[in-house]
Amino acid sequence: MRVFIGTKKWLILFALLVCWSSYSYAERIKDIANVGGVRANHLVGYGLVVGLTGSGDKTPFAEQSLLSMLNKFGIHMPPGVKTKSKNIAAVAVHAELPAFAKPGQKIDITVSSLGNAKSLRGGTLLLTPLKGVDGNVYAIGQGNLVVGGLDASGADGSRITINVPSVGRIPNGAMVERTVNTGFELGNTIKLNLKNSDFTTATNMVNAINDILGKGTASALDANTVEVMAPRLPNQRVSFLSILENIEVVSGEGAAKIIVNSRTGTVVIGQNVRVSPAAVTHGSLIVKITETVKVDQPNPFAGGVTAVTPDTVLDVQSNGDGHMFKFPKGVSLDDIVQAVNKVGAAPGDLVAILEALKQAGALKAELMII
Repeated sequence: MRVFIGTKKWLILFALLVCWSSYSYAERIKDIANVGGVRANHLVGYGLVVGLTGSGDKTPFAEQSLLSMLNKFGIHMPPGVKTKSKNIAAVAVHAELPAFAKPGQKIDITVSSLGNAKSLRGGTLLLTPLKGVDGNVYAIGQGNLVVGGLDASGADGSRITINVPSVGRIPNGAMVERTVNTGFELGNTIKLNLKNSDFTTATNMVNAINDILGKGTASALDANTVEVMAPRLPNQRVSFLSILENIEVVSGEGAAKIIVNSRTGTVVIGQNVRVSPAAVTHGSLIVKITETVKVDQPNPFAGGVTAVTPDTVLDVQSNGDGHMFKFPKGVSLDDIVQAVNKVGAAPGDLVAILEALKQAGALKAELMII
């Protein structure tokens, strides 16, 4: 049985496929934007790790920290007397306080040695206050460290180090003591900040929100921020944001860019890169430098001195199999890659070709070298 589809039906089917393909690239608002004011906060503190097996600090501030702690517990050391302990380490403790974290909740912390401690393996972090940028204490850290590194040494001076033994983590090692005000419940609007600023994406987001929640609900303030009218009551605002963050938006295509990592030789070419008509030649020049030593030995009865002089030989060769290829108008990313691969250009050669095309005005993209 054959099925015949008329021209109109084909057009309708094609339109549906186009619409489906455009929406298939849509992303949720929660994936491309952040809610203004809802963010994590960094905490940092200074503490003492004890219980190390001879791999601790030999620094004055670690000794001072130990004496200060002993004084708080009523143990006073005579002036000038040092403990000479090798089982302690002065450490910096840092953590991220999530948005809406409440007192009593626990967060992970990272502990890093400040002195010359060889390893923190097996150590225990004592009570450490973690402060924010305003100087207030927002969490208290304490617990046994989990260290992924290893450091071992022998009496003959041999030593082996695996990973980084001077840094450890304590899962759920800090308890939140203070709440950070986010301002989420204030006002009658919510601001959505795009992770990548783009006028097209901001416009598409406004249109998508207004289509679902009503005209005038959202408006773009700039290429990064979209303001959305929201209810004032906290419980209604949470439900509203749950709907809002799951709305799908078609992101705008980024500007044409070519990114070159000068250290690793990695080259990333964006899909919107285009090249104007241009001809490129790729040759191969080989330079060989050979270092030899020439020894001049005098006659036995001449009374001279043996002389050693370096001899450098430079040899420049060209294999003569240079290639030339032409980029037609509007050539795409695939054409660029295929043309460069055909001539066997290495990453360094590719960078040189791209820089020459940019200087000639034929490369319609931003060339970024990092």
